[in-house]
Amino acid sequence: MPNVVEGLVKGAALGDALAAVLTFAEPADAVLREFFRLHPRMGMRDRAYVAEGVFATLRRLRSLTRQADSSTPRNLAIAVTLREMGLSLRELEPLLDADEVAWARIFKSRKPALSEAESAELPDWLWHKLCEALPAHERDALVRAWLVPAPLDLRVNTLKSTRDAARTALEERGIACAPTPYSPLGLRVAGKPALKGEPLFMSGTVEVQDEGSQLLAYLVAPRRSDMVVDFCAGAGGKTLQLGAMMRSQGRLYAFDVSSRRLAYLKPRLARSGLSNVQPALIEHERDAKVKRLAGKIDRVLVDAPCSGLGTLRRNPDLKWRRSAAAIPELAAKQSRILAAAATLIKPGGRVVYATCSVLPEENEAVVEGFLAAHPQFALGDASAELARTGISLDGGPLLRLHSHRHGCDGFFAAVLERAS
Repeated sequence: MPNVVEGLVKGAALGDALAAVLTFAEPADAVLREFFRLHPRMGMRDRAYVAEGVFATLRRLRSLTRQADSSTPRNLAIAVTLREMGLSLRELEPLLDADEVAWARIFKSRKPALSEAESAELPDWLWHKLCEALPAHERDALVRAWLVPAPLDLRVNTLKSTRDAARTALEERGIACAPTPYSPLGLRVAGKPALKGEPLFMSGTVEVQDEGSQLLAYLVAPRRSDMVVDFCAGAGGKTLQLGAMMRSQGRLYAFDVSSRRLAYLKPRLARSGLSNVQPALIEHERDAKVKRLAGKIDRVLVDAPCSGLGTLRRNPDLKWRRSAAAIPELAAKQSRILAAAATLIKPGGRVVYATCSVLPEENEAVVEGFLAAHPQFALGDASAELARTGISLDGGPLLRLHSHRHGCDGFFAAVLERAS
């Protein structure tokens, strides 16, 4: 291991990467991509080590900072290497100067008392919100799950293969995987193999998509001849799944306010084999492109912009980039988007409201407010809808997925049916 980290610690690569990431100005994965672009001579092994060190720091930032009694990137790089990445001080000592060795000895001996929020590796505001939202045993199990990296899930494109055939093909390429426990289309991959050059990925036979995200499309339950809207399509993972469920028939609109996100959809759509998807850039939820479809749509998916706190296993920087003040602003935005999306639904149609948040303000409260203001809609039964496709998740009328219970990202969803 010392030969791996010598250039990283002594040359300050991990510290430099942390200095860039810990500004929290941009998502950590985007910052790392730019960091590696600016350091083209770093090998794959070195890059993997830096990425692991950065994400370990983000997951354990509160207790590391407290034990280190420092928030400088260099000290945090040494701290995370010693405490989380398996190196002993004896192995690391030749790579440090005398002051750093002395500091590292103090760090290793320090055992500070931690508050509950510090032990949970959360900002105080988020810890308090979880205390209000969940029973103590559920809260504690959830925060423990958030400290473990997320698995790599794939969705099989049923226009091109079956799950069994795709699994066999991946395993023949040395990629071990197993069926996901809930989604009939999912494969959970062992480890983090590079997929971009894999034939099944390049052909659009498999796509990277968390199992929880896959389940949302089963609540939409589009029929082949339907007109469907993915209202906040983003890079289009759920759009592609909906299109495949429709067997590339009917019409499927992929709306988003970001041209950059829709640009990511373009190559994925080309690989997918779908011909029924129409991406459309909109300026806001009341765009003329939205209004033209009022009362004409059978199904709408609103995977609303949210805090993303259900994805903390894969995006641990979000707990430091979000603030308590942002939650009411997000909830107001979510309510506006849901109300606008509902105008598209024809009598007898359905809108599915979803977030990857675990906070009631973004979930149940938004749905309750919508139903109070829109008496023509009623709450459907998410568990019953999933059961119709053989998915057993008996959680009642609302879908609530949690990482500690279900092994996927945290998601919330509600099925809202318009009266005929």
